[in-house]
Amino acid sequence: MSNSQYETYESYETYGPAYAEPVHGGFDGAHEDTYRPAYEVPPPRPGLPRQGAAEDASAPASVARPTRAESRAESRAEVRAGSRAAARTGSHRRSARRRKARYAERPDSSILRLLPQALVVAFLAGGTTAFVAKDKAIELNVDGKARTLHTFADDVTELLSEEGVEVGAHDVVAPGPGTEIASGDEVAVHYARPVRLTLDGHRREVWTTAHTVAGALRELGVRQEGAYLSTSHSRQIGREGLALDVRTERTVTIMADGRARTVRTNAATVREAVDEAGITLRGQDTTSVPQGSFPRDGQTVTVLRITGGKEVREEPIPFQVRRSEDPTLFQGTEVVERAGEAGLRRVTYSLRTVNGVKQKPRRIRAEVVREPRPQEVKVGTKPRPTSVQGADHLNWQGLAACESGGRPDAVDSSGTYGGLYQFDTHTWQSLGGSGRPQDAPAAEQTYRAKKLYVRRGASPWPHCGGRLHG
Repeated sequence: MSNSQYETYESYETYGPAYAEPVHGGFDGAHEDTYRPAYEVPPPRPGLPRQGAAEDASAPASVARPTRAESRAESRAEVRAGSRAAARTGSHRRSARRRKARYAERPDSSILRLLPQALVVAFLAGGTTAFVAKDKAIELNVDGKARTLHTFADDVTELLSEEGVEVGAHDVVAPGPGTEIASGDEVAVHYARPVRLTLDGHRREVWTTAHTVAGALRELGVRQEGAYLSTSHSRQIGREGLALDVRTERTVTIMADGRARTVRTNAATVREAVDEAGITLRGQDTTSVPQGSFPRDGQTVTVLRITGGKEVREEPIPFQVRRSEDPTLFQGTEVVERAGEAGLRRVTYSLRTVNGVKQKPRRIRAEVVREPRPQEVKVGTKPRPTSVQGADHLNWQGLAACESGGRPDAVDSSGTYGGLYQFDTHTWQSLGGSGRPQDAPAAEQTYRAKKLYVRRGASPWPHCGGRLHG
């Protein structure tokens, strides 16, 4: 604080009478201007006299009282001094008023110092308002564990990231990621759990957010009434999941012994369903579907009552024919050098009667009793002559048409005669033929017919022999 502010107070010390009562009633100079700024109130000045004090109380008692003349003179002097003091006091009051005006116009340095602090307080107050406005009270439920927290996150994704909550592809978040949140909202995260489910024989892996087996089955829409479960309904499902076998209740009809029985079952196999129907399988009895298969809802299973045994039969084993060329024989001629012999096989068959109906025997075992012996046959390769002197000029084609209709393999109704010219087997072989005549080539049959004509003429063909000269 500058010293100039105290200069006016120093001048007051030389005018002590100004604090005395005024002599003239119209002068108010005895009332001092007491205005001071609150931060500039000066300490009391010990040198100022008390108002209305006629004499110092500390003066010695031995001083003589003044005379009446001295008192009147002294009074007049005081009046003159009071007038001068009043004039001076008025002048000081006007100077004080001017200083007050200057103080009012000039900003106080203390106020200037406090202004930045006030601005900081105002800024902090505004920031606090914005801070409170951005803060949100959210209830976060993570897999059944709920807690209330305060956050500045704008949406669900940002909230979960702040809280370190990781969400997988099968997990459920409500409301969904990216949804804006406000104070008072609830955000729920439901973790998914893998379940290796075998439902009525079909295996698959599913995901559920339920915490118990019963809740998972409800979520998957599996009918639980009457169902078989491989574990308890109330079992908790951890994050690692579990394996679960479920067999729902099904309707199965069992046909046995001429009766139909319908059962409600959660059996794992057809055999179990048959047993639940009160039907006993004995011996070779079986069912129309594999007994170990899974019974389907609405399925009909027939019980097959089987009786039977075994039968042994002996069967021949055909022999093979081995042919070899012989250049001494005419072409088309075959000679059996060694006859073949059939073998013998012993075969065991299973005989079954199903529900009273005999089934086709089933071969179950075979045993060779005797091996077959192959037949050896010589096959001629020598070119056969087609000409027979004395018979080449005849109409053999006409004779063949009459006897057999021109067919080399023709056989009469009795089976005795065969071929183009209807040879019997004895005559055929006497002419050098082998086997049956109907099995020989047409050229060979004509050749042997010519030889027969040379021997016997047309007599072997009594009805058609005239065609030879036709």
